[in-house]
Amino acid sequence: MKPVRSLARVMLSGIFVVSGARNLQNPGRLVPAAQPITDKVTPLLQSIHPRIPTDTATLVRANSATQLIGGLMLATGKFTRPAALVLAATLVPTTAAGHPFWNNDDPAARNNNQIHFLKNLGLFGGLLLAAADTEGKPGLRWRTGHRINHSRRSVQRAVRTARREAKIAVRSAATARRIPG
Repeated sequence: MKPVRSLARVMLSGIFVVSGARNLQNPGRLVPAAQPITDKVTPLLQSIHPRIPTDTATLVRANSATQLIGGLMLATGKFTRPAALVLAATLVPTTAAGHPFWNNDDPAARNNNQIHFLKNLGLFGGLLLAAADTEGKPGLRWRTGHRINHSRRSVQRAVRTARREAKIAVRSAATARRIPG
């Protein structure tokens, strides 16, 4: 199953690597579409830290760089689960800014944006699957539960052993008192 996973991750990451590199080099073409989204995000960014840049071109570049790096990580199999989650997070503002079909009056433009919106929604689902994929290994939840159960059994075994040895010690002491000398 490893080749299928590897191929699927490379195929899924391709759009992020290509568009991330393209938009990182030329963010100007996306600035008008991203402006309404960045205007809504700016107060939140300012409340986190006042020195975070909030101009639209810089935010577009940051999103593009994140997509490029996350796409490369997903494609190469390095930190695939966190990379998939980060890519899914970057897809939300990209989709909201780039394909707001609900704002289009022209039926052709509306249909085109709706198709791209649904495509991005499918990418989002694929990224969620990639983020949840443990490659057949037990997940963190299972491993934690298994460790807890193993520790609980070890403690119960130690308690039984201690009780048994205490009983033996009591019997030994009682026997020793009965023996003269």
